[in-house]
Amino acid sequence: MKKLLKRIVLDVLYPVRGVSIIDLAKSIIEINGINSVSITVKEVDVDTQNILVIVEGINIDYDDVRKIIERGGGVIHSIDQVVAGEKIIEPPEYLLK
Repeated sequence: MKKLLKRIVLDVLYPVRGVSIIDLAKSIIEINGINSVSITVKEVDVDTQNILVIVEGINIDYDDVRKIIERGGGVIHSIDQVVAGEKIIEPPEYLLK
């Protein structure tokens, strides 16, 4: 049985003007295999906002997610978490501080 991606957490620099994070979430959730999307604004300046994008599903295609973010003008700074397999494993509390 093929083990598939279940969660991806991305740190993204995203423009303030243009496609809203609401529309970004709506576009990402339409990708096959994705069940949930969470977008949190961490920081805002004049032209950009730093957002945390959490995507969960049963078969996430990272390239599809990346393309939608880039189409909206976003740049992925880092991939902060990836979970694959049968269940989602949460990191230990001491790593989250």
